[in-house]
Amino acid sequence: MSGTTGFDYAAMTISADVVEQAEQCLKNIEAALSEAGCTFGDVVRVRYLLPERDDFEPCWPVLRRRFGEVRPAATMMVCGLSDPRMKIEIEVDARRRR
Repeated sequence: MSGTTGFDYAAMTISADVVEQAEQCLKNIEAALSEAGCTFGDVVRVRYLLPERDDFEPCWPVLRRRFGEVRPAATMMVCGLSDPRMKIEIEVDARRRR
């Protein structure tokens, strides 16, 4: 799953706070995983994309709550995002277990 941002897609709003955006990203990911019959436990790879490197550390406690025990392969990249309001984008690869 790619392109998951901090937008609340139901309201089409986005917080200005990077930690709140990370929390919303994870809610969006959880909903999509659920629709596919998966959970965070099925995530094998995660990519964090942020325009500002210094924004990653404040997000880490939120991210660790979901991925800490799962321990997927992870990469954090500093790059531009398509909307200047976006402070974080998260991509995951999951493998559904039988």
